Amino acid sequence: MKHFPTEIPGRAAAGFSGPLPPPNLNLAEYTLGSAPHRDPARAALIVISDAAAAAPAEVWTYADLEAAVLRAAAGLNGLGLKPGARIVLRLGNTSAFPLCFFGAIAAGFVPVPTSTALTQSELAFIVSDSGADAIICDDAASLSWLPAGVLFVGAGELRTLLATPAEDRKFAKTRSDDPAYLIYTSGTTAAPKGVVHAHRAAWGRRPMYQGWYGISESDRVLHAGAFNWTFTLGTGLTDPWANGATAIIFTGDKDPAVWPRLIENTGATMFAAVPGVIRQILKYADLRPEAMPTLRHALIAGEAPPPGLFEDWTARTGRELYEALGMSEISTYISSGPAVPRKPGTVGRPQPGRAVAILPENGGEMPLPPGEPGLIAVHRSDPGLMLGYWNRPEEEAAVLRGEWFVGGDLGVMDEDGYIGHLGRANDVIKALGYRIAPQEVEAVLARHAGVAECACAALEVAAGVMVVCAYVVPRDPSTLPSGDDILAFAAQHLAAYKCPREIRFVSSLPRTPNGKVKRSALASVMELKRL
Repeated sequence: MKHFPTEIPGRAAAGFSGPLPPPNLNLAEYTLGSAPHRDPARAALIVISDAAAAAPAEVWTYADLEAAVLRAAAGLNGLGLKPGARIVLRLGNTSAFPLCFFGAIAAGFVPVPTSTALTQSELAFIVSDSGADAIICDDAASLSWLPAGVLFVGAGELRTLLATPAEDRKFAKTRSDDPAYLIYTSGTTAAPKGVVHAHRAAWGRRPMYQGWYGISESDRVLHAGAFNWTFTLGTGLTDPWANGATAIIFTGDKDPAVWPRLIENTGATMFAAVPGVIRQILKYADLRPEAMPTLRHALIAGEAPPPGLFEDWTARTGRELYEALGMSEISTYISSGPAVPRKPGTVGRPQPGRAVAILPENGGEMPLPPGEPGLIAVHRSDPGLMLGYWNRPEEEAAVLRGEWFVGGDLGVMDEDGYIGHLGRANDVIKALGYRIAPQEVEAVLARHAGVAECACAALEVAAGVMVVCAYVVPRDPSTLPSGDDILAFAAQHLAAYKCPREIRFVSSLPRTPNGKVKRSALASVMELKRL
């Protein structure tokens, strides 16, 4: 695995312009260690399991949390693992997950967070591919396949581990470029690949603080995700804690109507979620501008927002909604925020200090001028950039172009530096000799009155003949809309070559464990039949 350096001799002036991390850094210590801006008595984590309960299920002060993470580190050290050992985490939506995640990093190990939604075969792949030395899991019944030599820590052992005395109360002395954690991409088109992040990854998130959040130690951040999701581990925990703020996580039933009530009851000042959650809140919750008095704004990332989401949210709540674009390899790096006003049709601007360019899609490392679409690239000197792909040297080589890292997102930059996202390069549909961005077609079809949501993909209708097919979830499943009517609607708003040639009605869209549409599985979804 090739390390992507934070300094490129002779080229640094053109790259990341923010402060670089110190040579020695431990991610857990940076996030939770004693510091002037982290009041030991302030609430660092509030866990709510029942929205109707009079008091939270758990309240952890910064002193509590640091001590618990160091106890977890001591317990993990007691397992006899070597420094840098990979530890797969398969735990439910409980506070044990972040304690083990940050505890492993504090001890100098490399946690591999996973979702309990993964199937046995998906989990087995990650355990095998990562070369895991241990797995911490509260579902032992499904682990009879576990390879010999992989240490198993079950629910009982976990309780003992988390109660281990941490007599020396020290974080491991790690270098900024040492591996800190390993995450697996959601695998929308093929087997997932491991992304290795260094301890400097936490430092590399600093451009988000004011480029997206506008965060301070007085903030209370409610994240709609679960503990075991990397979006939550980063935006919901790491960044609030690094700033001395309070993180709030809800582990109960995710009824869309519950979020406004939770925001009010907890005094949350920021709310973070994927666009789909915001859409559900707008549809099912009672929203009024006078409600949620403490909320300053909301944050979205993880998928393209549906048309009208920003306008609907602001009209119903009187608050702004700020979007960010990111990827597993660097987290978010382009965004709008309190200091970067939203510009319709764009995601936002590169966060402070980040060097971002648009490169030609077919090769070359010379940035394109404003208005020219291409691949979004991040300078390799960015401290938030991954160390590399786990045991995938050929894939590492494919994403590097000289000084730039190219992750596969298409975009266009305007004269003001704002970037419009044009989708993923591998999502582009090649049909009838044209290249078509499915997101553009989906945005139009979503405006049809009979469409709840939709996704588009290429469909082979004859040998070598590909057309655009729209997979539509109807707003009323009991009365399917007319496919011809939807096609006619598309023809009014899209060039003829972009219009779908076929409409298929489905009950739901296939999604990855992280909630992203899995386009590769669309063709296998069973169609709804008219009654």
